[in-house]
Amino acid sequence: MSNSIVITAWHLVVTSRDMAALSRLLADEVVFHSPVVHKPQRGKAITMKYLVGAMQVLNNEHFRYEREIVGERDAVLEFSTELDGIQINGVDLIRWNEAGQIVDFKVMVRPLKALNAVHQKMGEMLVRLDQAPTP
Repeated sequence: MSNSIVITAWHLVVTSRDMAALSRLLADEVVFHSPVVHKPQRGKAITMKYLVGAMQVLNNEHFRYEREIVGERDAVLEFSTELDGIQINGVDLIRWNEAGQIVDFKVMVRPLKALNAVHQKMGEMLVRLDQAPTP
C-alpha cells in the first residue's frame, strides 16, 4: 500500500476522530510505545485506548502537525499543541505493514514540563475511559 495512503488515512482519523476508521487502520498485533509508560503496550485494544485518550487530551484547537518525513513503510510526524498553557512538542513514529495497517506507534514528547502535563492528563483520561460503559 502506498505510504501516502496510510498517512492520509491517519490524518483523516485525527481530524474526524472516527474510531471505526482507527480500528481498521491498526493491525491486530500493533504495539504502542507511550512517552510515559516504560513497557510497550501490545495489541489493538490497548493501542486504541491510548490513541483515543491522546486524541481527547492532545488533539485540541492548538494541535497541528508541523512536518513529516515519510518512508516506504514508516513515518515521523512532528506535532505541536498546548495543554493548560504549556507548549508541547512531540513526534509520532509510525510503522505499517504491506496491507497498510499500523504495526508500531511510538509517541515522544518534550520538554519535561509538557511530558509531566501529558502524563497527568492522560492518566485521568485513561481512568475515565476505563469507567465508561462499552457500546
